Amino acid sequence: MTDTPTVTDDLLRDLHRRRVRIRLFEEAAGRLAEEAKLPGFLHLYVGQEAVAAGTCAALTDDDQIVSTHRGHGHLVAKGGDLNRMMAELMGKATGYCNGKGGSMHISDPELGMLGANGIVGAGVPIAVGAAFADKYRGDGNVSVAFFGDGSTNIGAFHEAANMAAALELPLVLMCENNEYAEYTPRHTTMKVADVIERAAAYGIPGAVVDGMDAVAVYEAAAIAVERARAGDGPSMVEAKTYRYYNHHGIQDLGQSYRTDEEVLEWKARAAIAALEARMAESGVLDAAGARAVWDEVGEAIAAAIEFAEESPYPDPSTMLDDVYTEKEVAR
Repeated sequence: MTDTPTVTDDLLRDLHRRRVRIRLFEEAAGRLAEEAKLPGFLHLYVGQEAVAAGTCAALTDDDQIVSTHRGHGHLVAKGGDLNRMMAELMGKATGYCNGKGGSMHISDPELGMLGANGIVGAGVPIAVGAAFADKYRGDGNVSVAFFGDGSTNIGAFHEAANMAAALELPLVLMCENNEYAEYTPRHTTMKVADVIERAAAYGIPGAVVDGMDAVAVYEAAAIAVERARAGDGPSMVEAKTYRYYNHHGIQDLGQSYRTDEEVLEWKARAAIAALEARMAESGVLDAAGARAVWDEVGEAIAAAIEFAEESPYPDPSTMLDDVYTEKEVAR
């Protein structure tokens, strides 16, 4: 597949809703963290919503994704249950992982979300394993590895990329290049102008897109997904994006590793508002319709918070449950 995928009105509305769901979920999570209602670290996805929305819109329900420590947006975009997500962030028994995984290890295998990962770059080999299984079974499914620019400095990325290319696995490498590996500017750790150049070393084709534009991400992801599904091997997409907040928490300005001017410049792009303007201009969704989406999603987020707050914490007696499999192994 080399032609640009068709962008329908329904797709635009879908991309918009996915982005709004991510934005409002993350902003609510940030407020709860400030109120000390969420245990542990919180790595927010605010600003990068277009990448998850555009990528997941190109996938089927059976396709799989592997996430990062900044993974809430990926699960939301894949259709994650907001109640179970919020409960997991609060460490409640009704959460996706029974309150034991928390923010950085949230997962939903039934949705094809194989898990967030607290180790930088560690999700890429997992996605390669899933893609290997897809090819072995011949089920036609595709696996997507989300990772940041800093992950391409990790050996696991290079081993995984080489294996995926050599075995022609149905894999999409989705690099969310937000220009910082935690607090380290990208230009201080690599000489390549674009991260995508690293994929070329393994014979993996790819594209660089505006990661603030969900339509551009969708188009590139759809081409890569179709190529993988057709048996032509892995592709890589580098989405140039930006996280509005600090590496963790909800502080945005006053950071020593990036300037306030830079943050404000990226925020001024108002990427979701730009999509709404595009839809309004083409008659797809007017301002009232867009506001209705925000209000509807806001109500769902409020309900999720109420559900999580009213849910119980895990019983201490279940501490070791789910650690080891209880399935009998044939000898």
